[in-house]
Amino acid sequence: MPTLALTNFNIVVGVLGGWISLFGLVSYLLKENFYMSEALISLMAGVAFSPHAANFVRPLDYAGSEENLNAITLYFTRLVLGVQLVLAGVQLPSRYLKTKWKPLAILLGPIMTAMWLATSLLVWGLVPDLPFLHALVVGACVTPTDPVLSNVIVKGRFADHNIPKDLQKIIIAESGANDGLGYPFLFLALYLIKYIGDGGASESGGAGLAIGLWFGETWGYTIILSVVYGAAVGWMAKELLHFCEERKFVDRESFLVFAFSLALFITGTCGMIGSDDILACFIAGNVFTWDDWFRLETLDEPTIDMLLNVTIFMWYGVVCPWHSFVANGIIPIYRLIVLGILILLLRRLPFVLAVYKKIPQIDGFRQAIFMGFFGPIGCSAIFYLYVTLEFIVTLNPNDGDEPRSDVANLQEDVLVLVWFMVVCSVVVHGLSIPLGKFGFYLPRTISRSRSSPNMLISAQLSGRSLPLTRSRENTRVNTPTESRSASRSVSARPVFRIGGSIIPEPPATQPPTPGLSSANEAAGPGDNSNANLRSPDKELQSSNLPNRTIRFPDEAEADGKVGQEPERQDATES
Repeated sequence: MPTLALTNFNIVVGVLGGWISLFGLVSYLLKENFYMSEALISLMAGVAFSPHAANFVRPLDYAGSEENLNAITLYFTRLVLGVQLVLAGVQLPSRYLKTKWKPLAILLGPIMTAMWLATSLLVWGLVPDLPFLHALVVGACVTPTDPVLSNVIVKGRFADHNIPKDLQKIIIAESGANDGLGYPFLFLALYLIKYIGDGGASESGGAGLAIGLWFGETWGYTIILSVVYGAAVGWMAKELLHFCEERKFVDRESFLVFAFSLALFITGTCGMIGSDDILACFIAGNVFTWDDWFRLETLDEPTIDMLLNVTIFMWYGVVCPWHSFVANGIIPIYRLIVLGILILLLRRLPFVLAVYKKIPQIDGFRQAIFMGFFGPIGCSAIFYLYVTLEFIVTLNPNDGDEPRSDVANLQEDVLVLVWFMVVCSVVVHGLSIPLGKFGFYLPRTISRSRSSPNMLISAQLSGRSLPLTRSRENTRVNTPTESRSASRSVSARPVFRIGGSIIPEPPATQPPTPGLSSANEAAGPGDNSNANLRSPDKELQSSNLPNRTIRFPDEAEADGKVGQEPERQDATES
């Protein structure tokens, strides 16, 4: 007998599949016409399905405990970042990290350090009774820019029309590299908390041991090893794929998903050895397409990164501690809002404006403002947040359940502050482009409607809009000469059929020019000496018309009616 099976698995899979399908139905409209971010839309959907609203998705019931839920969020974030950073490395041109190392060194060195310190100072100044070392931890979590949210400004119609290609590439390279380079900033603060916090009574060694571990473990084992490992795996994968593809060992489907499987392999193996899988994935992706072969082969092929982006931000909307923003013992909500605004304005923008003349990809002050403002906080911040929570557990003295007194509130501090900054960034950066477009076009539309009472008639002919205006002021009757000149001005642009051929205009009814017809008759049908005296319609059809991108075979007949010269020209163009 059939029974209802409202199990957790069925509910989660049904909600997730239904939402992704609904979003896919209107994805082009939302992303390309309204410039909406898929991260913002998915975050709002996650809130709607969460226990705070419809209660369709209950993550704590699935995980069983808060620790398990944190582990699930961390591993899911690692997976998404690994795939995104391999794809980011593949998107860059050949040898990009080698040829553009100077501007990248500026962005990843002094600017990233300044972002860390500025954010930490803002947090330390606005959060009451927060130790400076704890503020350094929060600042380190939100310092890296997010590659998932950066897709809003490096992909799609808005990027193609408004952002130069060089600027897009430097944004991709920076967001990919600085995700893995957040480890040194975070673990410098965590090691200092561990060895000099609480008066140094719990751990022996002091600041000297903390700095030694920071250089040895963080820089040596975590950063340098991950760079070497990622480069080695990426190079070997490239050579193996070349070898197998030349001998026809690999089919097209496996070829297209090779970068995705490479990301899974690096994320898993780096996690086994305890290195920086995020940085290794980015390095491997760029080395994998070092000769530009794989990037060009998969340039227009679909990827599954959109599926991961929608899913991860929907999960963030479900697991985000929304109630903690209002009810917490750290900071009042009004201070939290002020802190979020100041961090978005001062965390990155002033430092990019200070050094943008040293970065050739930033052309002018306006592009510097754009790049300085769009430094989103997203998946990378969540990743470092849960890395921090795992480290705090190790600070419990004598392996007890109670943490040390100096870090008793650190977990709640980092959880509330980092999550709120992520939400602020997703909302503000997700709405900046549509609101900016709306604010740019609305005053112009209002001013045009007030200054000109003309009625606009748009005729859509083969994808081209031909505006025809009727003015109330011009009420006098035109003379025949003025009518002919007006009709010529309107018909100056050729009208195309579907497929690319031109719709010929009807011959103009005008009195014959004295001497013109007699000259043409005397010339005869085979004489081209008076070719410059053709009618305007034939000149229009036979000339090299602008905006012609494709010539079709069925146009040979139409061109043959005019003469052989246009046919030869079409063959040259094709």
